[in-house]
Amino acid sequence: MQVVFASAEAAPFVKTGGLGDVAGSLPKALKKAGADVIVMVPKYSTIPEYFVERMQHVGEFYVSLGWRNEYCGLERLDMDGITYLFLDNEHYFARSYPYGFFDDGERFAFFSKAVTESLQHLPDGFQCDILHCNDWHTALSPVFLREFYQGLPLYERVKTVFSIHNIAFQGQFSDTILNDVLGLAHIPNAARQLRCDSSSINYMLGALNYSDAITTVSPTYAGEIQTPEYGEHLDGVLRRRNNVLSGILNGIDYVDWDPATDYQLTENYSVGNMEGKAACKAALQQELGLEVRSDRPLMVMVTRLTRQKGMDLVTYALDRILSGGVQVAILGTGDYEDSMNYFANKYPGSMAARLTFDPALSRRMYSGADMFLMPSLFEPCGLSQIIAMRYGTLPIVRETGGLKDTVIPYNQYTGEGTGFSFAHFNGDEMGDAVFRAARLFWDDRDAWNKLVEQAMNQDFTWKRSADAYIDLYRSLHPDVEVMPEPEPEPTPAPEPETAPEPAPVAEAEPVAAPEPEPEVAPEPAAEPVEETPAHKAETTPEPEPEAAPAPEPEPAKEEPAKPAEPAAEKPAEEPQAEEVKPAAKTTKRTTKATASKTTTKAAAKPAATKTAAKTATKASTTKTTATKTTKAAATKTTKATTPKTAAKPAETAKSTTATETKAATKKTTATKAATASTKAASTAKTTAPKTTATKATATTKAAAAKAAPAEDAPAPKKAASKATAAKAAPAASEPAPEPAPEPAPEPAAKPAAKATAAKTSSSTATKAPAAKTADEEKPAAKTTAPKATKVSAARKTTTRRRS
Repeated sequence: MQVVFASAEAAPFVKTGGLGDVAGSLPKALKKAGADVIVMVPKYSTIPEYFVERMQHVGEFYVSLGWRNEYCGLERLDMDGITYLFLDNEHYFARSYPYGFFDDGERFAFFSKAVTESLQHLPDGFQCDILHCNDWHTALSPVFLREFYQGLPLYERVKTVFSIHNIAFQGQFSDTILNDVLGLAHIPNAARQLRCDSSSINYMLGALNYSDAITTVSPTYAGEIQTPEYGEHLDGVLRRRNNVLSGILNGIDYVDWDPATDYQLTENYSVGNMEGKAACKAALQQELGLEVRSDRPLMVMVTRLTRQKGMDLVTYALDRILSGGVQVAILGTGDYEDSMNYFANKYPGSMAARLTFDPALSRRMYSGADMFLMPSLFEPCGLSQIIAMRYGTLPIVRETGGLKDTVIPYNQYTGEGTGFSFAHFNGDEMGDAVFRAARLFWDDRDAWNKLVEQAMNQDFTWKRSADAYIDLYRSLHPDVEVMPEPEPEPTPAPEPETAPEPAPVAEAEPVAAPEPEPEVAPEPAAEPVEETPAHKAETTPEPEPEAAPAPEPEPAKEEPAKPAEPAAEKPAEEPQAEEVKPAAKTTKRTTKATASKTTTKAAAKPAATKTAAKTATKASTTKTTATKTTKAAATKTTKATTPKTAAKPAETAKSTTATETKAATKKTTATKAATASTKAASTAKTTAPKTTATKATATTKAAAAKAAPAEDAPAPKKAASKATAAKAAPAASEPAPEPAPEPAPEPAAKPAAKATAAKTSSSTATKAPAAKTADEEKPAAKTTAPKATKVSAARKTTTRRRS
């Protein structure tokens, strides 16, 4: 839906009243609701230079007015997603003020004709569906469209909407303008529908007769203007066309008018925290010279001092109100300035009058007051009472127009309401309404606070108004689809992205390893082998901090079993590819890997298996202290590397037998490497003194601490390497290498370390204490690990032993 919104003023470029607010805010809301909007405004000389400098000249054309052609330039400015087109003619718009000149009839006849003509000069791709005109300044556009442009290709589908913001301002001029300016004197039908009496014409009357739809700014006002009392002599035509007449409430910008963020307030506050409002009231009382008392209700008015705003009633009731204990502050200019000064001098400390226009002070008054008085004779919509409710100030209004539609009178029995009201234009009724509010303020502060909360929670945003206008546009153009801009709302699809969160771990928990461990060796063995690959570098970070406190051996036994479950939580899908990298890095610990590999690969041979079992038995009986320490180190290292492996000796045999089956299926190269490592491990005799075992334990702890960071990267190349690690870990808890006294040929140990480096990356540190050659291995582990990752630590150890 493509809409051209024509208005004589639009904030922030030019504004003299409510029309400027509407033209500045409604198009933005229409844009969000799905309409494509262009706003047309006269290029006044009073527009701030900041905006003029950003304008682009996009075209020019001539407008025929009666017997002459007038120049019209098009200046474009894109701002806040809206395209503004400024119609330029210095002869008509280079004035000090938008209105109030003798030739206003000609000036805005030119503007209306220029708006209609400019529909042929819109940006590429923009074809007007709706021409929305506002008040009498653009009221002739529907007339010109029908009389001069009907039937032309670009105008056939254009529908017109006319909005009445204040029916009291109609644009009445001498009928001589019909021929001299409008060029409509020769069209009898047009002349008749514009003429309001024998000698004058009415611009608004023409719009009411020619527009496809008519709106006002509130439902109640739409009904009132159809009566002689409020119709200003146009009630007859409005009754005749009431089938196209509707009332749509205006709104306010909730971002601009927000007490929680308004920087011009003494203190900010919100519905949930009203403490700042009390501070605002005290500051306002002090600023205006009133008594600073929180127990006295403060009532304010921000208005034009005219009869239409109910100033007759105010002057009548002020004595009663001020003497009754209510403070009053008034901001504005107009016909009743002298009366306001009189009361301010008569009641110092209770009455304050600021006879000027001060937007910043008005905001402080909205925020610091308890009540807002608005006793209008008539009010098409009214924005002040809406702003007051937004700032937690209860309005006291007369039930007319938009005031009746926006303020819900307080019901003392149900507690409902958002303010106070009175029905008739009467000073005594107004005074009664003021004291009803004051008594509630004095007698029942809880009910008062609830009323304030209800008022602040009202929704008067422009979105609600824009939705109503979009519905109206659709009724005129049912063939046009409106594509709302709630695309940003669907985008918040982070929720589906977070959906994957429940998928992890939760489902893997039941697959925890505790089940396979107690089972028969072959079956559980296969499972650990598959589960251990699931052990990524990602799971190791948790055990690492626990591995650091090596001094606690016994608790370490129980902990490995716990991490075993989380390790299984991650399926074995990712492990293998990730664990290939650290294979080369883990050669730091291959020194002890040879010993661990001995028991692992020896399992492939029956004889080696028996030897490993005997070795485990002897090792367990050798030194309880060494065994416990070794187990502590082994279990912590195992936790950091293969959390799935159990630390119990009984399970060692099972896992060993299980890995035998897995090892048998692996490459023959691994078997040969295992044989070589078996011989190398056999050389690690148990001749080392007991003290050596203690040192080996310390070395093992150091190696385990270093092994942890290395395992942050993915672990071994293949699943078999993890099976070996799982196998080596339990073996580490029992110092098996002692009984093998045969000297191990160094060359054989070297290839074994290379072949098994990737497979026993994490278990090598565990095997070191079992070999009990700690005195000699300790220096090798410390110096070799940090520097050369690919050098065999085992080889260095045997070399130093020889020396």
